[in-house]
Amino acid sequence: MAFQDADTGARKPVNPIELTNSMIFWGALLALLCVVASGLSRRVGAPVLLVFLILGMLAGEEGVGGLRFDNVSQAFLFGSLALAIIIFDGGQGARRDTFRVSLGPALSLATVGVVLTAGITGLVTHFLLDLSWLESLLIGAIVGSTDAAAVFGLLRSAGLQLKERTSATLEVESGSNDPMAIFLTITLVELISLQAENPGVRILGAFAEQMGLGLAIGFAGGYVLVQLLKRLSLPVSMYPLLALAGGMSVFGIANLWGGSGFLAIYLVGILIGNASLPHAKDIRRFHDGIAWLAQIGMFLMLGLLVTPSSLVPLVLPALGIALALILVARPLAVAVSLSPFHFPWREQVFISWCGLRGAVPIILALFPSLAGLEHADVFFELAFFVVLVSLVLQGWTIAPIARWLGIEVPPLLVDPEHLVLRIPDEQEKEVLVYRAVAGSPAISMRAGRLPLSGGAQLVGVVRQGVLLDNPREQDVELEDHVMVLGNDGAAPALARLFTPADASSSQKASAFYGDFVLKPGARLADISLMYGIAVPEALQALTVGEFINRQFHHKAVVGDRVSLDSVEFVVKKLDGDQIAVVGLKLG
Repeated sequence: MAFQDADTGARKPVNPIELTNSMIFWGALLALLCVVASGLSRRVGAPVLLVFLILGMLAGEEGVGGLRFDNVSQAFLFGSLALAIIIFDGGQGARRDTFRVSLGPALSLATVGVVLTAGITGLVTHFLLDLSWLESLLIGAIVGSTDAAAVFGLLRSAGLQLKERTSATLEVESGSNDPMAIFLTITLVELISLQAENPGVRILGAFAEQMGLGLAIGFAGGYVLVQLLKRLSLPVSMYPLLALAGGMSVFGIANLWGGSGFLAIYLVGILIGNASLPHAKDIRRFHDGIAWLAQIGMFLMLGLLVTPSSLVPLVLPALGIALALILVARPLAVAVSLSPFHFPWREQVFISWCGLRGAVPIILALFPSLAGLEHADVFFELAFFVVLVSLVLQGWTIAPIARWLGIEVPPLLVDPEHLVLRIPDEQEKEVLVYRAVAGSPAISMRAGRLPLSGGAQLVGVVRQGVLLDNPREQDVELEDHVMVLGNDGAAPALARLFTPADASSSQKASAFYGDFVLKPGARLADISLMYGIAVPEALQALTVGEFINRQFHHKAVVGDRVSLDSVEFVVKKLDGDQIAVVGLKLG
């Protein structure tokens, strides 16, 4: 990196100490501006990653900052590390219980979907630009993966909660499609640069090696790391660092041995995120922060790396490629990939529109430069422009599209702030401490009669810093701290007890699920008599649960609805993978 004179454009000679101090200052200032701007961007619904990218461009050689950065090797190194951290954090957020409805569809999107997206985009590129078939397919592979971190950031800022089937599929797809896009990109770069014979055999062999080793090393490394996190006695602040260092070590080993490091570190993240670990919340919070820092740094760097004036000649073809990707390639790939899984059409449309492109395509666009390919600059500039169009067009419209399609559900109950003390034993018990804030349903209830679940037991009640005698006979008062011994199953019931009641949320839930509640075992024939609805004779022997499961192939999620005559049945609650409560909406 060097600094340019604003008037002459010549590089100013600076000594190393001065350069280091300047880099630290400007880097920290840009990161600070990104954090502040992210809060402002949410108010106007702007994609936060777009803000980071624009700030990087403004700080670049053609912006007001005048910073020049053109080291592709450094950019690739930093980008790879940042991507590994982001994917690791995404793996920790993938919950095991969501795989029931998301694993098959997500893996189909991450494999078949990426290949189809790359192929269709490559076909369009071939006709828009004077590039060979392999070079055109390389561009398709570079822009083939999605960025769900950006999608969920936008949805959270808009206050939207999606159906589990949709959100889980997008989440797992985003973590698992990057390895496929990386594999295709590397393979095509090698085919172009080496002009290898029998490309089909070469591709299949490379795919088996990268994915097979990635899976094996990821599972093995994840298992070892989980055992270390469980058994090592460390200061609290060291557990998140151990998780990060272990995950990055697995990433490095997989790459050194010829496997997919990104797939390996994603699997490590899944294993850590679904294990019962000491200080699990501390590990999760730490990696959330580190992942955000990685995204900020990566997009700032990519903004510095691009030269805006070089994008001008490619505006029209790049816009055509971006629109073909968004409006043709992604929808067709989603339709084909999800066809065996019977997704409702509204959810398929939304998943298609959520093919938001982020940092991965721009990082992948550095591979041709590292390999010394002829049109390396074109690959990078096209990828950058496609990401820019995706962030502007899709990023600004995801929340309105979700509302228009009607795939949001009332927000889930937010787990209130509480303390957790994990007790190391075979039963994995923990002491949970909740504060009775204003509006909590627990206030004025007898502590010994709190509706606890999952075998939870009342430990004590602390009032004004004093542990009360005979706590089971005490009524819970405002600002009391209630201590409960339980396991993970106790948390949902406690969250309901210690979260302030919200009248608006209750109204939204009532409008969404209906004012009446049914058990899934209720027969349609009985409901027909009670509410005066017409039920076909072939359906009268069915229960409500059976009727809903038939429509969703026994993989219903909360928020799924089925109409029958003038009423709607809405899945309100699940018990494991079984429907537990059904809402009834009268037409």
